[in-house]
Amino acid sequence: MFGNYCRGGANMNTDKSERKLIRGRAIPVPGNDIDTDRIIPARYLKFVTFDTLGQFVFQDERFDENGKEREHPFNDERFKGGEILLVNNNFGCGSSREHAPQSLMRAGIRGIVGESFGEIFAGNCTALGIPTVRLKHEEIEVLMAAVEADPGTEITLDLEKKTVSTKDSSFQLTMPESYRQSLASGAWDTTSALLANKDLIERKIGELPYITGY
Repeated sequence: MFGNYCRGGANMNTDKSERKLIRGRAIPVPGNDIDTDRIIPARYLKFVTFDTLGQFVFQDERFDENGKEREHPFNDERFKGGEILLVNNNFGCGSSREHAPQSLMRAGIRGIVGESFGEIFAGNCTALGIPTVRLKHEEIEVLMAAVEADPGTEITLDLEKKTVSTKDSSFQLTMPESYRQSLASGAWDTTSALLANKDLIERKIGELPYITGY
């Protein structure tokens, strides 16, 4: 019974690993109030699974109505393979669709550094093991400028030291402590927690009168 409930769930990522330290090259996507409809347009919400969403991230920002490429960081060869997204204020606002962080994750994003985030978006990212950490506006500008000048710049997110750093700079990050603790301890993956307690859950299901019958 329990297995049937889990199949096709929103987060089938069963990686229980900690997210204390994330290193990678970055993709800067400047602009305030980039909402979830811009991250993944609403027409892709009809997909049965999330598997192919990565190829459609920022679809309407990256391509015109004829499929011709527009100028966009995700189309820029300099930033190909980037794993850390650099953004500005209120990123991920708007609709609460979990397709937005799913599409970013499947496009290779492992961490997001910004000035602020939509609350539900940040929670959905955390449930996928993607830290959304905050820096001040001027600190984000320094990182974006560094990556624009040298796309090979490696950025390190250290959730234990609470820092975002490059070889030339280091900044103190902020994020909800509950998110930081769950990522650092590996407790972010709630699906794995459920599966690990399958027997206990099925035993409890068998004790519930509204399931076993009146």
